[in-house]
Amino acid sequence: MNPTALMIMLLSLAIGTAMTIMSHHWLLAWIGLEINTLAIIPLMTKTPHPRAIEAATKYFLTQASASALILFSATMNAWKTGEWSITLLSDPYTITLSMALMMKLGLAPLHFWLPEVIQGIPLSTGLILSTWQKIAPMTLLLQISHLTDLKLLITMGLTSILIGGWGGINQTQLRKVMAFSSIGHLGWMVLILKFNPQLTLFNFLLYITMTAAMFFSLMSISSTKISEISSSWPKSPILVTTMMLVLLSLAGLPPLTGFSPKLLIILELAKQNTLLLASVTMLASLLALFFYLRLTYVMILTLPPHIPPSSTHWRTTKNSPLTATMTTLALLIFPLSPTFLLII
Repeated sequence: MNPTALMIMLLSLAIGTAMTIMSHHWLLAWIGLEINTLAIIPLMTKTPHPRAIEAATKYFLTQASASALILFSATMNAWKTGEWSITLLSDPYTITLSMALMMKLGLAPLHFWLPEVIQGIPLSTGLILSTWQKIAPMTLLLQISHLTDLKLLITMGLTSILIGGWGGINQTQLRKVMAFSSIGHLGWMVLILKFNPQLTLFNFLLYITMTAAMFFSLMSISSTKISEISSSWPKSPILVTTMMLVLLSLAGLPPLTGFSPKLLIILELAKQNTLLLASVTMLASLLALFFYLRLTYVMILTLPPHIPPSSTHWRTTKNSPLTATMTTLALLIFPLSPTFLLII
């Protein structure tokens, strides 16, 4: 893609997200979401491949439907209450706006577009779709969290955790694995949204950090299939090792970064006397743990039997400082979790 066009698209993404974050008016928030949607479509289709065109079409139709629902619900709410304020919602429109935002995020059972779209686009665009594009809808969801129905959030959260685990088990494509991982993590965030919105924000920031670290690592070794990971060991053993640790961090194993939000969410659920919900959530997360451990198994136990003695392999990867920084954050933030919570 032309560097000038790429810069314009990335600038539009930043402007759309900033507009939605700073707005207190539903119409301005909707405009920001639309700018975001339109700015990423050229990035999806920068490789003129039928799968990319199909992914961009699915993404556009899904996001357009959710945006139409947001606009219609906000208009009817303004007609009823006389105000466009985001935090002033009447009862029937709170549910429709929440569902539309969850559709934009890709929460189950409104998740069907997300794995197919991420599978059809390049890793760099998948990184933007999995991290940056979720900031604006999550910000709006956080602002209306005190008005959203608790039963809806718990149902969507548990469903997303289960679907995220089940969907990722039989996948061989790494982009689809990351898509179902995203669905599962968003389920954890929505589950605790009503009880503790600050904890949802903390979980969201750590999710962005870990997902970005994984995508940067996959981009460094140019791998899109599970079978390609094991052959990457001779080219960059340190990077593959850190990828394995990032996967375990996404799974939520201690003492890595991903353990922190899961521990705090379970403690918060126990504090709210919802022990059954906490138990079901922990059992459902075992499904996701299985496919993370499966990926780790592929990385370690399916290494080539004879690694060439030469240190100069073809297509040797060069790790960027950004990859190293995100990977370090994705692994070592756990001891600093109390500090981040105090800041939030």
